[in-house]
Amino acid sequence: MQPVRVDTPAKPQYTPLSAAPTVRADTNLPRKESVIAPDITIEGKIEGSGSVRVAGKFKGDVNVQGDLTIEDGAKLTGSVRADKVTIAGELEGNIEQSSRVELQQTAILTGDLKAGSLTVAAGARMRGRAEFGWDDGGAKAVKPGNGNGAGSDAGS
Repeated sequence: MQPVRVDTPAKPQYTPLSAAPTVRADTNLPRKESVIAPDITIEGKIEGSGSVRVAGKFKGDVNVQGDLTIEDGAKLTGSVRADKVTIAGELEGNIEQSSRVELQQTAILTGDLKAGSLTVAAGARMRGRAEFGWDDGGAKAVKPGNGNGAGSDAGS
């Protein structure tokens, strides 16, 4: 019987991650989604480039370059920054930056929100201040004939 030769595999090469955030190219591929299940309670901080779905309870800040969904019966306590925020459950905290916010029929928002656009379903509840439709440079252009033209102090 001849001896069997076994080569040991080479050690994997690791590339250190840079501290600078990378911009995600819009490839129209579905983003990865992390889920906090209904029977889970977590306290901490969420940051990343994927989407997050909260079905349980989360206490802490969320800062994602993706979508945040808070399902009916779920609760998030903390500040939020996400591309799109959809609330069917409860958010106790501020939405500091989002391109779109959707408050569904069962939504409860206690806090301020700042978004590019806001959709509110009948039955949704909110206590706080809302800013939407503004960009960082001031008011968006006003089209003539919509009732907001003459006398508006919006910057041009």
